[in-house]
Amino acid sequence: MRKMMRAGALLVALAGAVQAQEFGDTPYVQTPQNVVDAMLETAKVTAKDFVIDLGSGDGRMVITAAQKHGARGFGVDLDKRLVKLANDNARKAGVADRAKFYDRDLFITDLSPASVITIYLLPEVNLMARGKLLALEPGTRIVSHDYGIGDWPADIEYEMDAPGKPVGRSQKSKVLFWVVPDLVAGRWQWTLEDGGKSRRVELSLRQNYQKLEAVATLDGKPLPVERATLTGRDIELVLTLPAGGRSTFSGTRINQAIEGRLRDTAGKTAPWSAVRVEIRDAAHVIAPAPVVREFNVE
Repeated sequence: MRKMMRAGALLVALAGAVQAQEFGDTPYVQTPQNVVDAMLETAKVTAKDFVIDLGSGDGRMVITAAQKHGARGFGVDLDKRLVKLANDNARKAGVADRAKFYDRDLFITDLSPASVITIYLLPEVNLMARGKLLALEPGTRIVSHDYGIGDWPADIEYEMDAPGKPVGRSQKSKVLFWVVPDLVAGRWQWTLEDGGKSRRVELSLRQNYQKLEAVATLDGKPLPVERATLTGRDIELVLTLPAGGRSTFSGTRINQAIEGRLRDTAGKTAPWSAVRVEIRDAAHVIAPAPVVREFNVE
């Protein structure tokens, strides 16, 4: 199968179901409709979303997003015949004004309009696209059929029945979901009022994708961190304060600050903000490939 033989055993499973492709391309295999539905539901697609499908095939992902969820979007594929089929299918479904398809290379397609990215690509292609995906706006949702994105751990992963799936014997599919994480690694500071006295909290964050390692101090003394989570630009910290007990700090990064709320053990809330005083690279930072913005987004 020409250069795609580098994919080895994986392509043996696809033999007879797909055409030969160039290395870095993905053979066309239909995603069963129930898997399409599950992927869009997992990404919580609504009418406010713009969905971009990479390797869009017959168009069913974006068409379903438009029909069932009221979303807009487009798909890209290298096969001109499939692009024509997808646009014909969109017209037949009555959603051609909200679901469009283009003959484009995904690696030079501008993905910045997307709030949701959907993919059914080979693992090698997902890995090649990882830097491009991580460079998207924090909070962008990504949902994949069957395959992960290198060592980037999924936020959600599950297996489901996939009747009619044209490859594999199990008639099963995996759905994997990510939220593009913000870059919050570094050293953060804020003050707490304790009996009329201001006390300084310092938080050091190390980051690998959306996973955080947190170390905190209160006036220079260790402060236990029970939990530190990151979803897009939203961060939540659960700290055990000496006097106030278990307190939750939640907020959104805005430039070099986090703005949000503090909730104490009694459920009382108050404004909270922190300032980043030192920036560090996240372990996963990958320089994205340049994007050629030569296509109009309609």
